Amino acid sequence: QVQLVESGGGSVQAGDSLRLSCAASGRFVSSYTMGWFRQAPGKEREPLAVVGVVGYSYYADSVKGRFTISRDFAKNTVDLHMNSLKPEDTAVYYCAADRTARTLKGVYAYWGQGTQVTVSS
Repeated sequence: QVQLVESGGGSVQAGDSLRLSCAASGRFVSSYTMGWFRQAPGKEREPLAVVGVVGYSYYADSVKGRFTISRDFAKNTVDLHMNSLKPEDTAVYYCAADRTARTLKGVYAYWGQGTQVTVSS
């Protein structure tokens, strides 16, 4: 019964920055691992970053150094700060949560509706 709602997507130019936010609600959601994924048309869903509950995080190579994931336990939100955006970053970005997953390769049970990010050159 976890609900996730993404916001912050939009259209930007290459090189710009954007911050996505995910608002989470549900029983025990503060104990869940949270992650950001993206999917472009015709491509597989791609894990980008995950953040746990004890201060760890993991990043995909494609975004390491450009994207930063953070969470606010008091507000039950998780943000994805995206810098130096490239046209290849264009995709629908999803927030995900899971009780037992810990890594980028984990299986996440709960998903938001997605928010579109479009990067033009």
